[in-house]
Parts: sequence; structure tokens; C-alpha cells
Amino acid sequence: MSFVTGVGLTAYGRHEGSSSLDLMSKAAEIAVADAGLKRADIDGILCGYSTVAPHIMFATVFAEHFGIRPAYAHAVQVGGATGLAMTMLAHHLVEAGVAKHVLVVGGENRLTGQSRDASILALAQVGHPDYEVPLGLTIPAYYGLVASRYMHEYGVTQEDLAEFAVLMRAHALTHPGAQFHEAITVADVMASKPVAMPLKLLDCCLGVRRRRGVRRQPRTHRPRPACACSAARRRIPTSMSRPAPGLSELGAEIAIARAKENAGVAISDVRYAAVYDSFTITLAMLLEDLGLAGRGEAAARVRSGHFNRDGAMPLNTHGGLLSYGHCGVGGAMAHLVETHLQMTGRADSRQVKDASIALLHGDGGVLSSHVSMFLERTR
Repeated sequence: MSFVTGVGLTAYGRHEGSSSLDLMSKAAEIAVADAGLKRADIDGILCGYSTVAPHIMFATVFAEHFGIRPAYAHAVQVGGATGLAMTMLAHHLVEAGVAKHVLVVGGENRLTGQSRDASILALAQVGHPDYEVPLGLTIPAYYGLVASRYMHEYGVTQEDLAEFAVLMRAHALTHPGAQFHEAITVADVMASKPVAMPLKLLDCCLGVRRRRGVRRQPRTHRPRPACACSAARRRIPTSMSRPAPGLSELGAEIAIARAKENAGVAISDVRYAAVYDSFTITLAMLLEDLGLAGRGEAAARVRSGHFNRDGAMPLNTHGGLLSYGHCGVGGAMAHLVETHLQMTGRADSRQVKDASIALLHGDGGVLSSHVSMFLERTR
């Protein structure tokens, strides 16, 4: 068994004069202190990629920048699933006795370290290097195609998808660190400008919208009870949309089945959910793939309050990628941080009644990399 003993997070937004390594170091410093450790205690490091600072030995570069000499250092790159993939690998490293204290870190300064065009170009690399990238497809375009097919097969409407954006915004309103604090309605989502139909501006995460603004830093937290990492599995059936299998075979169902088997946990046991939400269609599909709603029924559950903070299955109570953070490594790790805060009773006004068992799911690329994970509160 392994434990998530501490978490750290810097603000999302503009960070003039701070590099990706600087932001990662700040978050790591908070996490190490939160765990009640010292830098010298870290004997393993798992580092996510940075599109702003690509380097073939990024984990080593970060270790030097942070001033640690771990016995094990490894970089991971599976898109938005990277944060949870690293957490999964940390779990395995601890269980195997390779390391005792593994630091999992990721982040980048896209708003100040990268132009809009460079950011779009970097994210578009998830496509096939020969058959898709040269055609100029972007991440929203890929997901727009997926959304069109899913809506056709399951009778989902654009208004249904809008419900997820409204829910995430409602949750962001209660988090002082969220980038958006203005309530929205389904009508607002429908009226927002087209990005890649049927997806509109408010159907897209902040990495697409490129929010500019400065946010206040979250406070440092004291060490609290740990959360046990029960299981984590990932599945990568394809990296591109062109050769993708059927919509029900994109990997999430396989990942959650493996996680349930390894953890001995059923969906009915889960009390809190943290699910990657790069687009409204992503969240709708993953909730249904994971068994948190029937096919085509996730929107109805949103409307009923099922995923509200005080609902039967609180979901992304910080506001998710749609209203809190942005896509990629840092966004997914914000889901992990929020889950840990909920499980250790430190979510302030967002605190849910019971977060004793949590389900986390990360998605990378175009629904092509998947990690399902259960966390259980130990005390």
C-alpha cells in the first residue's frame, strides 16, 4: 500500500518572470512541507512534460533546479493523463521498494512563456505525425468530431453538453483560486462563439480559451492524514482519432475495470469523483464510461443535482478544467489536489459530507490515454 501524504499547488494564470521549473519548484515546496518532509527525504521523482520547456531529461533538470538528489528520476508524457499516470507509477515504486518518498510534479507557464500560436501548435501534436498534424487539426477540432458522433449515437444535445459547463462554473464560484467567478447558464453556453462545432467557447477548457489574469495564491496547508492509493491502471488503445475503435472502446471502460478489480472497489462504494474535463463532451463521455451514469444520461444527472457538492456524487468541486485550471499535466494534478483536500477535510466552504473513497480518472490526447484510480481515506 502507498499513501498520498501531501499536496501543493500554485495559482493558474500569468506568472511574469517565472519559468516552468520555477512554478514546479514552488508547488513541490508546498507539497513537501504539507507531507511533513524535507527535501532530503525525497528519494524518487516523477516529472511531467512541459510544452514550454521541452527537454529530453526534464526530470533530471528539475531535480537539479529543486536541489534534490533522488535515487530514482523519471519523466512521463501521456498528455492530460500524465498527472495520474505519475501518481500510479509512484504507487508502484513504493510498493516495489524502489523508493520511499516519491515526489510527483508537473507544470508550465504557458501564458507568459509561450505564444498563443505556439501553444496551439504544441497541443496539436497529439495527432498522427504523418496523417493528421500536417492537415492542421487542433485539439478542439478532434473533440468536435468525437462530440458529433457521440451526440448522433446517444441522442445527446448541445444543451445537454452545456449542463456540464454550468456545473463546473457553479463549483468554481466557491473556490477563491478559480479563474472564473461569474455564474453562467445553459443559454450563455449556447450563445458563446463557435470553436469547433458542436463545441462552443464555454464548452472548452481554459487552455483553449487562454484566460489572462492574475489569481491569488492558495495558502500552505499543514500535514494531515494520508490517503491510500488503492489502485491505478491506464490503457492506451490508440493515440489518434483516425484509427480509433468504437466510442465505447476508447480505454476508460478498460481502465476502470482493471482499477476496480485490483482495488476490490465497486462504483457504488465511491463517495467523491474527480474526472478530467478538457471539454464538456469529455466529461459527459467519461462519466458514462466509468459507470457514474448510463449512456446518454449524464446530463440528466447533472440537472438533477446528482454531481453537486451536496449531491450523491460530488464531482470536481474546485471547478475542473472548464472553470478552474487548464488542460495538461497541471490541470489533472489540480484534480488530485482537490481530492486530497476533500479527503482530509481541508476544502473549506467546498467541503463535501463524505469523501472517504474517491475515484479519479485522467484522459490524455483524444481520449487515448486513460488512468483510473481509487483513493481511500486511512483515518
